[in-house]
Amino acid sequence: MTAKSATRPAGRWESAPPDSAFVLNAMTRPILVIDGAGRLSYLNQAAEQFFKTGASGLLGRPLAEVLPADSPIFTLIEQVRGGAQSVTEYGITIETPRIGTHDVSIDATAVAEDPGSVVLSLQERSIARKIDRQLVHRNAARSVTAMAAMLAHELKNPLSGIRGAAQLLEQTAADGDRALTRLICDETDRIVGLVDRMEMFSDDRPIARAPVNIHEVLEHVRRVAGSGFARKLRFVETYDPSLPPVYGNRDLLIQVLLNLVKNAAESVSEEDGEISLSTAYSHGVRLAVPGSGRRVDLPIVIGIQDNGPGIPEDLRPHLFDPFVTTKLGGKGLGLALVAKIVGDHGGVIEFESRPRRTRFRLMLPVAPLGVDRP
Repeated sequence: MTAKSATRPAGRWESAPPDSAFVLNAMTRPILVIDGAGRLSYLNQAAEQFFKTGASGLLGRPLAEVLPADSPIFTLIEQVRGGAQSVTEYGITIETPRIGTHDVSIDATAVAEDPGSVVLSLQERSIARKIDRQLVHRNAARSVTAMAAMLAHELKNPLSGIRGAAQLLEQTAADGDRALTRLICDETDRIVGLVDRMEMFSDDRPIARAPVNIHEVLEHVRRVAGSGFARKLRFVETYDPSLPPVYGNRDLLIQVLLNLVKNAAESVSEEDGEISLSTAYSHGVRLAVPGSGRRVDLPIVIGIQDNGPGIPEDLRPHLFDPFVTTKLGGKGLGLALVAKIVGDHGGVIEFESRPRRTRFRLMLPVAPLGVDRP
């Protein structure tokens, strides 16, 4: 008997193709279908996360009940129904009290098998901006690192000599001149202190990391702030208690969050000042690890929000650069250090600001399985 060769006809699957629902739910882009009557007839899991509502609360509802009536999405839908078949538009802002503000690109496509139905595919542009901003923040931190090393080497020794000379002069100076020698000493000490703070940027050793309960860190920061610089302000806490541990350095995370909370406290009024602290788990953000080919997920999101006047428009592109500050007498190193520490954790920091709502978001990695807490 001659054995028959096991061949597979071209274009045929050896097994049944996957169900389309599984494929759509595996996609990170929100996808929804609007029927001819303007109702939501389908949405994938990414769309549920985007609208922060389960499918049971959205299916069958008119899209006009989910989004503002003046949303440009409705214009796209009408263009497709008018014969355009497929339309793509970039830079659309979707904003509701439930989901906040999102800058998206939208593909709208007609469903040939169901006249009047339109498929909407959303792509958040903020993800690309997060990566771009993270690279900018890291470059800013690197520039401060080089500057710190130079300043520490070139300035501290001469400053020590200046201070020593002033102290010698003070011993023989007349009473009226001692105020000047004391001024020289005080100003020299101030400059040395600034250089010492900048030396923190030149430490490029890998940070010691372990699983950290971010809620314990936030509670510590809130207690410190509430008993000191923010004692007259109101704190609002919205936490996801199911979050896994962050892979980070507890002391450095406290430093980062305390800096951000202090900035928030200094920007609000004592009469109605409010600082909101939040945590959440979010899918879809990945970042390359510097110096390796690996990519890490950054699902843990920490938010610090205040109801101050907002960040001036001209400062926003440079907010994490060194020596940029809105504070009278500020050094402009706090947020540059925050960017460095977050970068050392392999994370991302971003912000959005408008009057009465400035929000910083930190996206950090989860602690790997099998790594024990110290």
